[in-house]
Amino acid sequence: MLNKNPVEPFVVKGKGSLEDVLERMGKLSFQARQLGLSFKVWQRMLEDETFIFLGLAGAMVPAGMRKIVSFLIEKRLIDCLVSTGANLFHDLYETLGGKHYQGTPFVDDIKLKEEGVDRIYDTLAPEEGFRKADNFIAEFARTLDRNHSYTTREFIYYLGENLAKKGKGKGIITAAYEKKLPIYCPAIGDSSIGIALAADKVFLNFDVARDVYETAFLSGKAKRTGVIYIGGGTPKNFIQQTQVTLSLIGEEKGGHYYAIQIITDPPHWGGLSGCTLEEAQSWGKIAPEARKVTLYCDATVALPLLVEALALRLKEGFKRSFIPQFEMGKDIKITNI
Repeated sequence: MLNKNPVEPFVVKGKGSLEDVLERMGKLSFQARQLGLSFKVWQRMLEDETFIFLGLAGAMVPAGMRKIVSFLIEKRLIDCLVSTGANLFHDLYETLGGKHYQGTPFVDDIKLKEEGVDRIYDTLAPEEGFRKADNFIAEFARTLDRNHSYTTREFIYYLGENLAKKGKGKGIITAAYEKKLPIYCPAIGDSSIGIALAADKVFLNFDVARDVYETAFLSGKAKRTGVIYIGGGTPKNFIQQTQVTLSLIGEEKGGHYYAIQIITDPPHWGGLSGCTLEEAQSWGKIAPEARKVTLYCDATVALPLLVEALALRLKEGFKRSFIPQFEMGKDIKITNI
């Protein structure tokens, strides 16, 4: 049962690059090995002719991951973002000049409420700033056509256009607008974006079925697809189901060929967030021969390491073999396939 790959003890060198560290971690065991393998799989996605989806769940923007995601968009290390509404709202809040602050989970939350401060574990933010972001969304939404049914991609793209003009710096939404990269938000109502629209009675029509169709269309056009899941939740399943949708419309592609998931949920509770990539193979969502890796780790630890190492590769002259380009109209089109 032994193979030819012994565990190689990590030797402290005091020199070298982060790429080298991840390479050597891949020769260890447990989650160190999975981190090293994650870097390898992500590199293979970029070297191959792969359409790359990123699923973003959890409070990643409040935790400081915003610039990492916008870097991935700006450098086109991903091709489509599927996000919770919360991450997009917090991104908009910061692009308007708002801040999240380091705090502690050991605090009097009733007092925080009295002072107008919201808490996300050990991170704090002023409710007043969130209300300003709500008002920005509502004011923007009032300019839209109430008779038109918008995909969430269209809505976020036009929001990015507006935010690029009025914001105070670049973020996820504005980077996606400038790069014409699609963002989908399948549970847009389950966020402060939905709250802002409801509170101002801006009752827009969201064509979520067309969101499903478009993401399946993007998957179907690509030679191969790769997925990177930061956490689980709705973004993970929404990307997973593109392959099921393709099979139902007679354009089956055999599942995503590359897959990385960075999660903390275990699989034995039966929830989607913790489900294994092997389980997804039973549904045809992940290809039987897929290059896949599950990393059980806090994404705020793993993501900076992985993306910093990818940035070093770019600095060394690495270029993707294929970068999809989009036409962002009522219907999305890939112009270079």
